Amino acid sequence: MSLRARVVASAAAVLAVFILLTSLALERAFRETAESSREERLLAQIFLLMAAAEADSDGLVFPDALAEARFSLPGSGLYARVFDMSDRLVWESASAMGIPEPSPMDLVPGQRRLELRRGGDGEGYLVEGFGVSWETGELPRHYVFLVAEDMAAFNEEVGRFRGSLAVWLGAMALLMLTALVLILAWGLAPLRRVSTEVAAIESGNQAKILGTYPSEIRALTDNLNGLLAHEQARQRRLDNALGDLAHSLKTPLAVIRGAIGDAAGGADVGELMKEQLARMDNIIAHQLQRARTGGLLNTTLAPPVQIGRIADRLIASLGKVYRDKGVRATLEIPPETQLNGIEGDLLEMLGNLLDNAFKWCRKEVRIGAHRSKGLLVIAIEDDGPGIPPRDAERLLARGARADEAVPGHGIGLAVAREICEAYGGRLSVESSTLGGARICLNLPA
Repeated sequence: MSLRARVVASAAAVLAVFILLTSLALERAFRETAESSREERLLAQIFLLMAAAEADSDGLVFPDALAEARFSLPGSGLYARVFDMSDRLVWESASAMGIPEPSPMDLVPGQRRLELRRGGDGEGYLVEGFGVSWETGELPRHYVFLVAEDMAAFNEEVGRFRGSLAVWLGAMALLMLTALVLILAWGLAPLRRVSTEVAAIESGNQAKILGTYPSEIRALTDNLNGLLAHEQARQRRLDNALGDLAHSLKTPLAVIRGAIGDAAGGADVGELMKEQLARMDNIIAHQLQRARTGGLLNTTLAPPVQIGRIADRLIASLGKVYRDKGVRATLEIPPETQLNGIEGDLLEMLGNLLDNAFKWCRKEVRIGAHRSKGLLVIAIEDDGPGIPPRDAERLLARGARADEAVPGHGIGLAVAREICEAYGGRLSVESSTLGGARICLNLPA
């Protein structure tokens, strides 16, 4: 289901439950109010009957014509009877002839009671009773006045209210659902625009997401743009590296081709070919590293990389390469230290720096990491000859070497610096407490 369908379905279900509970509560409140109103009306009829009654030696006498005309009409829906304390019928209205209600009710003088009864004819009645003490002689006589009204009119009134309530609540629910659909259409419009822009990117009609979006999805669009920019930059780096590589190899290949054609050169030809092959090796290494590190890196989507694990692997590998030196490598990196980046980049940086440390140290190498002022500082130290401050900047350039007699291409420090700067960091050369060089990678934490 789409987001709109899910929200509309959920809202419709919640709204249906709310409308049902509201209708039940309102109907109950209306029913109670209607019952209370009828109770007051029936009690008023009892008071009118009491006012119309006359006392004689035989008891109470009522006039033929009462103030309420319905008492005189058979089956009118309003009925009255008067009983004495022995439940003997004293008087009944003409309308009560043949009607089972109101039947006797046990009440003491001054007591009143409202009951909902079901008569023998299956009809429902609302019966109001009131106990009265009447002075008609030497001793007061006790009577119970009862007035009943059938429930047909009451039920009809409740039914009309229920129908009206259903119409209005249904209209309100429909209006609220319509408003919800319109609000959803307005609220989800940014997502539809994002989908349209992504489709345009897939079809090649635009290079990135151009619209301005709410803060809730701005992180998504920014990350997508970052990912697209990173991919486009990577593709440009690869294209440029291939072009530069092809162009750079033209000259040494031409020299080798000419030397092969001039076979009379003897040993000089061999030396020339070795020199040109070494040059080609440097060119290839340079262009491949440039293709890896050129441009900006996007680390917002990169998973965290355990620095200690990478460093441990590199130390184990370099220990085998330089086993004859017997280097003591110390790892001082807390297990929880991480870098959000590409694992290959971290391998490249630490690999180049640790290889230099193993190459130039006498017996000891140390690598540590800590956080300081919003930076993650990774330091590689050795006890070798060190790097003089005047030579530090020069050795960070590509191709610069501290000792031409030592094998290498002179690009290790430069590659480490380029990757570090691509992450927004800085590589610094310092003096180590071990006596040699201390190379620090200051990366954003």
